[in-house]
Amino acid sequence: MIVRKNMGRAKSLLMLLIVLGFSFATYNLVSMIIDHNKNEGLVADESFGGRKVIGSAKFGSKYHVALTATDAAYSQWQCRIMYYWYKKVRDMPGSDMGKFTRILHSGRADQLMSEIPTFVADPLPEGLDRGYIVLNRPWAFVQWLEKADIEEEYILMAEPDHIFVNPLPNLASRTQPAGFPFFYIKPAENEKIIRKFYPEEKGPVTDVDPIGNSPVIIQKSLMEEIAPSWVNISLRMKDDPETDKAFGWVLEMYAYAVASALHGVKHILRKDFMLQPPWDLHVGKKFIIHYTYGCDYNLKGELTYGKIGEWRFDKRSHLTSPPPKNLSLPPPGVPESVVRLVKMVNEATANIPEWDTLNRI
Repeated sequence: MIVRKNMGRAKSLLMLLIVLGFSFATYNLVSMIIDHNKNEGLVADESFGGRKVIGSAKFGSKYHVALTATDAAYSQWQCRIMYYWYKKVRDMPGSDMGKFTRILHSGRADQLMSEIPTFVADPLPEGLDRGYIVLNRPWAFVQWLEKADIEEEYILMAEPDHIFVNPLPNLASRTQPAGFPFFYIKPAENEKIIRKFYPEEKGPVTDVDPIGNSPVIIQKSLMEEIAPSWVNISLRMKDDPETDKAFGWVLEMYAYAVASALHGVKHILRKDFMLQPPWDLHVGKKFIIHYTYGCDYNLKGELTYGKIGEWRFDKRSHLTSPPPKNLSLPPPGVPESVVRLVKMVNEATANIPEWDTLNRI
């Protein structure tokens, strides 16, 4: 059954949080929002019931796959492919995957509710995201963590443009989450800005890991501590013109890294967590394909990045409707990672029901 109640007071309290200046005392305000709205929201998944796991981590602990998304067609078709491959690899040897939730932060149900286990979170109050829609992600996590019955002790934070290419074990340790080091997240090179949110008395700027929130495998109890701070830091960064200009589309990633450091959390940095075609040429033993970059090649198999190729695959070519079935394979000479990506997309689209019609604007 789907239930939804008014979150007006939650939004008012969140606005108060902003007015008060986003100090870390605002953790209590976020807690007040959650306490008031506990068990409210929109849930569509019969499998959410079950016990909450409490205790120390152990090798082989299951993790819950949490995918944040919107109800736009562009997000929907990526979610469908991602969920298809989750189901394919979930029970393979070496996998520690548990259950799956799409955290939909559009504030309303969509047509994928019966296909993908989904929790519907309220977005930020109108205007707060300033057109930067991923600012809703940390606030959605705060709501989900408080309201959903999550059986697993760990959580994998994932995104729609992730494809599981190999069975993914729990890469976290008892004391540290696991994250992927992004080459473009550079806290040390942005120390002046980082110090606005991570003051010197907290420690060296190298305490801030070069990561975003995804992919990250983290103990649920630790994520419950970090998430409210992640909300606060994200909004503070967006409200600061210098920070907003410097960090741009990766602002929310920096906010997660800073929030983690403020809680004394260091991540195990796993380069094998993910590969990103066309820059990573081989899949090997890596676990996730992240297809955020366009793949453009001429018919000789040469990369033409920055120029539309004679052959291309770019998710942004499909903003308003899903890509067609049976995409053409890359020409000879294109790296194995790109070939594998297109083959996996083709397999998913060939097997997902109503692929051509369900998620169109």
